[in-house]
Amino acid sequence: MEVERGQALPVFRPSSWERPVGGRFFDSDEGGAVSTDKGNSPAPNLIRNAAPGVVTARLDDLAALGRSNSLWTLTFGLACCAIEMISTHMAHHDLDRFGVVTWPSPRQSDVMIVAGTVVKKMAEPIKLLYEQMPDPKWVIAMGTCATSGGPYYRSYSVVMGVDHLVPVDVYVPGCPPRPEALMDGIVKLQQKIKRDAKEGVRSAPVVVGSQPEETSGPDAEESDD
Repeated sequence: MEVERGQALPVFRPSSWERPVGGRFFDSDEGGAVSTDKGNSPAPNLIRNAAPGVVTARLDDLAALGRSNSLWTLTFGLACCAIEMISTHMAHHDLDRFGVVTWPSPRQSDVMIVAGTVVKKMAEPIKLLYEQMPDPKWVIAMGTCATSGGPYYRSYSVVMGVDHLVPVDVYVPGCPPRPEALMDGIVKLQQKIKRDAKEGVRSAPVVVGSQPEETSGPDAEESDD
C-alpha cells in the first residue's frame, strides 16, 4: 500500500486470523477456524475503569523504590578491598545498571561502603563522614577486615569491625571479596530498603552468602539429629 507524503501511517489492529490448515483457535467456537480475539485481550481492570490513570500505592513504598534504585555510594578505599570495589564499578561489571553512582562527598551520599581495614586513626574520620551523610543512610562492610578485623583480629591498632563505629546494614565477607559479592550485597541492600519500608521497621543486618533462616513452628520438620 502506497502512503502519500504527510499521510498518517495506518495502524494495524488484528481482529481475526484465518487458519489455512485444519484445526481451531482456543478462543473460538468448537471446530471453528476463525479466532474471536478473546484470548489476546486481558481481563477488564475495575480500578482503571473507575479512575483511569490513577496508581494506588503507599508513599513509603514509592519512596523506597526510588531510593533503592538510585543509591549514591560514598566510596573510599582503606586497603586491598578497594581494588575489588573499583573493579565492581568498572565496565566489566557496570554497577550503573543497578542505579548505583559513586560520589566523593558525604553531603549527597546515602550509602557508605567501608572497603578495607579500619585502623583506630580512621575511626573518628569515618564517624564524622557518617554523621555528615543525610538520612536515610546505609552502610556496607566490605571484606573481613571491615567486618570483624580479619587477620588483624585483636591487633593494637585495628578496630574489630566497623560496626563498633557505625551501624552496618550489609556484611560482605571475603579476603578480599570478589566484585560479584559486592554486587550481591548491593542487591540485598536494595531488597532490605524495600522490605523495611513495607514493614515499617529497620530489620537486622544482612550477611552475603548466608543461608536463609529455616521456618520454625509446628509445621517445621524435626531433625533426626
